[in-house]
Amino acid sequence: MIAEPLPIPESVRRLGVRATQPFKRYAESAWRASAPAWEAARTFYEKREPREKLLLGVAGGLVAVLLLYNLIYSPIVGLQESLATRVASRHSDLIDLHGLMRTYGRLQQELAQAQTRTVPDKANFSLFSIIEQTLTQSVGRERIGSITPTDREVSGGFREYQIDIKLNSITLPQVVDTLFGVQSLGIPVTVSNLQLHQHSNDTRSYDVDMSCMALAKNG
Repeated sequence: MIAEPLPIPESVRRLGVRATQPFKRYAESAWRASAPAWEAARTFYEKREPREKLLLGVAGGLVAVLLLYNLIYSPIVGLQESLATRVASRHSDLIDLHGLMRTYGRLQQELAQAQTRTVPDKANFSLFSIIEQTLTQSVGRERIGSITPTDREVSGGFREYQIDIKLNSITLPQVVDTLFGVQSLGIPVTVSNLQLHQHSNDTRSYDVDMSCMALAKNG
């Protein structure tokens, strides 16, 4: 048994009528204004020959197609292209974000490794003495032009110790021995800069500028 639809309350029906009254007035006004033009067009069409009516029908169809293309199809295509561009832009932003996250993770790992490569006993540490002893063994004291120590506080609660070194007229094997000696120390010392200049009086020897660096925790 099919249930009968519920009757629409009178108050709702009256409200709907009142709401549609302005639209009805506008529609009636528009129809009255365009009625003469439509009547003239219909009269003109009825007086045409069959072949002219066919041409008018084709022209009307073309106009309708152009209107549909410009008013409906073209805006929809433009909206789709805009959405595709926005999606591609968001996809590119997502790729960049993933790259930044990978870089951040790598930097975190490097920071953790740097924190483990610190001087264990800051109170009894002298980078100057260690480097001087190493250079004396590898090239001899007479080849040491200068050893200049500096230190400064860096971010993360560390102190950076640096030694700037000038070596005069040493051979390439001595350069290798010097680097090996620094890297073989029992403490984490890094060669942060190395420059070789051919000695002016001996083409087989070099003047060397190098810097060594070590980190220690403050406190």
